[in-house]
Amino acid sequence: MKLAEIHSPVECERTELTPSFRIDLREYSDKEYNKFVKLNSVNDWSQLTWKDIGKPYEVTTFAKEKLDWEKDNESELPVHTSWEMFNRSFHSWFVKDVPAEIDKEKKQFIGQLKRFNLNGVKSALGDVMRIHLWNYAHRIEDGIWDPRGKRALFEGLDVQRPKILFLGAAEGYEAMQLSALYPGGEIVMVDYDNFCKDTRFAEFPDSYPFLGMNEQTGNHKIYRKEDFHVHYEVEDIRKLKYGKEFDIVLSVGMLEHFPDAYKAEVVEWHRKFLKPGGYIVMTTPRAQLRSKFYYEIMSDVMNHTYRELMTIQQMGLYLYENGLDILKHGYIKVHNGIIAKVK
Repeated sequence: MKLAEIHSPVECERTELTPSFRIDLREYSDKEYNKFVKLNSVNDWSQLTWKDIGKPYEVTTFAKEKLDWEKDNESELPVHTSWEMFNRSFHSWFVKDVPAEIDKEKKQFIGQLKRFNLNGVKSALGDVMRIHLWNYAHRIEDGIWDPRGKRALFEGLDVQRPKILFLGAAEGYEAMQLSALYPGGEIVMVDYDNFCKDTRFAEFPDSYPFLGMNEQTGNHKIYRKEDFHVHYEVEDIRKLKYGKEFDIVLSVGMLEHFPDAYKAEVVEWHRKFLKPGGYIVMTTPRAQLRSKFYYEIMSDVMNHTYRELMTIQQMGLYLYENGLDILKHGYIKVHNGIIAKVK
């Protein structure tokens, strides 16, 4: 069945693997929900202390591309350049034909073994591990996009046709999922790397289905990229000219890239553009053993800049201490998520 044929209500319970990603139009069963979604475990944020929960785990294994640049230039890699490197590297994995890549990497590994090339074997084995890990994390488990988990985090907002601002938008996935759940509004995506607009968002598959709501009937409806009203702006967040005009201000994987000295400023970026009574939606990668393993093995893909892994308690305390009222918090497969308002 072609993706373009997914329209009828019965298709809202389908899942299917493509060569590059999984589509997943299912809802969680009660058993799956209890396994993959944990919500509202902190009863009183005012009683939580850093002494109790400790500080986030800092990832210190970096991409070879970053290390080589710093060696050649005898200086620290500039932040903007680090994000350019990351975006190009990360996108190259999203567009892979994964089964074909697995077959290719296996053949290369066997070829190096036959030639008794120890350095080649070591390099090829690393390539085999990375493509298998990517296949499991993104394509089999769908942990990066995680549509079922993201819908669980995003549901329950009191908005109609919201204006959504996505800070550090990359390919824009989460804003499109939000707009499918709360249809009829508009999305402003912001990233200061032009590659994100011209390649990551532009090449996001037109056929990818987002499960959302039909605002006329209240039933499920499937949306695709062309159904969303998107304006993509290439700009530094600090230079944006918008006022407090957005119903939802969203960031995904942003807070963890800033040491403590800058986290208050990051929270302020969200508050600055929010309407009175609007929602701040933020996610960060979870501090768990398999995430630490993932960022070690995939360091050449992922680790071009400062990065932390947080527990939901750590993430929430940063937001609480910087003036946000946490309405909903929890974690899904590989991400923490928080819905908040300004106190």
